[in-house]
Amino acid sequence: MQTLEKVDIHKELKNFFGFNKFKGKQELIIRNILDRKDTFVIMPTGGGKSMCYQLPALIFEGTAIIVSPLIALMKNQVDALRGFATDDSIVHFMNSSLNKTETTKVKQDLLDGKTKLLYVAPETLTKEENIEFLKQIKLSFVAIDEAHCISEWGHDFRPEYRKLRSIIESIDRVPIIALTATATPKVQQDIQKNLGMTDAKVFKDSFNRKNLYYEVQPKRDVGSQIVRFIKTNMNKSGIVYCLSRKKVEEIAQTLQVNGIKALAYHAGLDANTRAKHQDMFLMEEADVIVATIAFGMGIDKPDVRFVIHHDIPKSLEGYYQETGRAGRDDGEGKCIAFYRYKDIEKLEKFLQGKPIAEQEIGRQLIFETVSYAETAVCRRKQLLHYFGEEYKDETCGNCDNCLNPKEKYDGQHEVTILLSTILDLKERFKAKYISNFIAGREISEIKTYSHLTHKLFGEGSVISDDPKHWESIIRQCIIDGFLIKEIENYGVLKVSKKGKDFTKKPGMVDLVKPHDYSEEGNDKDVDNSPKGGGGAGDDQLYSILKDLRKKVAKEEDLPPYVVFQDVSLEDMATRYPISVEELTNITGVGQGKAEKFGDKFIKAIRKYVDENEIDRPDDMVVKSVVNKSGLKVYIIQSVDRKLPLEDIASAKGKSVDEILEDIEHIVQSGTKVNLDYCIGELLDEEYQEEIFDYFRETPTDSMEDAVEEFEGVYSEQELRLMRIKFLSELGN
Repeated sequence: MQTLEKVDIHKELKNFFGFNKFKGKQELIIRNILDRKDTFVIMPTGGGKSMCYQLPALIFEGTAIIVSPLIALMKNQVDALRGFATDDSIVHFMNSSLNKTETTKVKQDLLDGKTKLLYVAPETLTKEENIEFLKQIKLSFVAIDEAHCISEWGHDFRPEYRKLRSIIESIDRVPIIALTATATPKVQQDIQKNLGMTDAKVFKDSFNRKNLYYEVQPKRDVGSQIVRFIKTNMNKSGIVYCLSRKKVEEIAQTLQVNGIKALAYHAGLDANTRAKHQDMFLMEEADVIVATIAFGMGIDKPDVRFVIHHDIPKSLEGYYQETGRAGRDDGEGKCIAFYRYKDIEKLEKFLQGKPIAEQEIGRQLIFETVSYAETAVCRRKQLLHYFGEEYKDETCGNCDNCLNPKEKYDGQHEVTILLSTILDLKERFKAKYISNFIAGREISEIKTYSHLTHKLFGEGSVISDDPKHWESIIRQCIIDGFLIKEIENYGVLKVSKKGKDFTKKPGMVDLVKPHDYSEEGNDKDVDNSPKGGGGAGDDQLYSILKDLRKKVAKEEDLPPYVVFQDVSLEDMATRYPISVEELTNITGVGQGKAEKFGDKFIKAIRKYVDENEIDRPDDMVVKSVVNKSGLKVYIIQSVDRKLPLEDIASAKGKSVDEILEDIEHIVQSGTKVNLDYCIGELLDEEYQEEIFDYFRETPTDSMEDAVEEFEGVYSEQELRLMRIKFLSELGN
């Protein structure tokens, strides 16, 4: 081996990897490592981090240890490196996936000096027997990949990572290279401090991935939204991220029954299945991988054309890391996230009961995510700002906000009303209470506190008497730092120092007119970008169908939502069903509802299609997962046998609320269900009539409104049962 001073690294790059030149700052980083100096590399996914330690490891004498958190990524990197080498022994991994014989072979190759790179999991490195063994090996350096795992402020904190410095010291004092694709200034500081490398040279590349398109869509019928998006991007590689294993399986099945070559990938699958699914994706036998965010993906595939987030992630670092899997070859990369505020509330609930410090960190990370999702400014600008990088262009031209700007306005008056109200009410209430109070809604809780006569009650009703409007203002004020939401006190709102300063000296505040991100949001939200998803595909047809629904509802003396819900009309205006069979594939429409109300709607759609010479997207019919019908049949049969809801729920490992939700879906799709045997035990006939009449007269099927209307006289479960009875008897 020649001395390092005389090494021609361009020649070595060509010799080992076949490349003629380095990317970005690779050459500077490699020269620093060859000078045996501690090195900190912050480089976006796809920027070529791996090369920064792989080439020096091949040049140096001895073995480089590469610490990596993902078994799948290790296998991927080892396979790739072996593709360049003549001898497989040049690179190995050591982790829990190896059997005893394989581990013995790896150790022998290390002792014989054949291995230049050894990939290890942090858990493997913490075992005493492995530490003792590695003391026998000549080490060149230790590279710590995914170094953000060291920091509690990072998106994927791993306690084992915080032990690495002392373990490395106990083996040999060799140079340390830390690498990450996502590090805010706070995380960077945390990594350097923990690894004892505050004097290390830091190499930071721009986080701007110009080829990535960013978009956030309102989350409604998300399964259908994802299917439609992928159908318009057929035969392209993509990843769909979900928060839970259950949802991964569900979405993978939905894609499969809709003719999309998709596979599930999560920690609950056995190692062989995971490896098989990964290889099928890499070999293009499958187009789409559906994976859990928590487990992560160790797949280095350059031509991933889209990354979809079924659930908004817990942090922007996580989001950036996951979207970074798209377009690593500098080609097209679409990053679509589905968002509704309900999901954020769920993430916040997970923080309850955790140590205060952990809650503080979690809360900050979640707020940054909400800020990104609801922002009106260029998404690229917001992302780069989060990582401490300034994006100077006003617009990037490659995100939904730049292509379809949201309406901004000066919200000085609204913010003043909001902050003054919270302070006047002694900072004792949550967002829902405050929004109803300002909107002038006479809900029971406000009556309980005798606040109907308060001087500020209904102060904002002239601007908007819709509490959702004020909830949006509250969220934006939290993002802008005017308000603090206390998790320990179940979301009580406090005015920050910045907010108090504002009340003394108000000024211009940029607010946006937000999308309706609630799950049951009925406001039609048309996405003008060619990427589609959310809302109706054909505004004109949607308007015709809405008028027809109003007419049918009047003839039947029913509220419009009993005929068809908005989401069903939106689906019809996207997929143009012209037969009863096609209508049953529409969201929220089963056989019963299709036969009872469908005829007039089918005729209207057929007429519209003929008159406008519309080429119907037959392949856009989104099929639901077949195996759900088994649960549906079980519930219907159990109700027919008059089994208690508790027993039905217990048999399926669900709560009564979840079973009620399943029954609601069954009834909304057009199947009659008779729950009189349950209702009779809870409510006398006169009470049933009172609730029944309420649902007949109200224009909305909102359970929240029903609970407020009856001011706690009836429980939510009693009202849900009566709503099911009402829909079943009159709608089916």
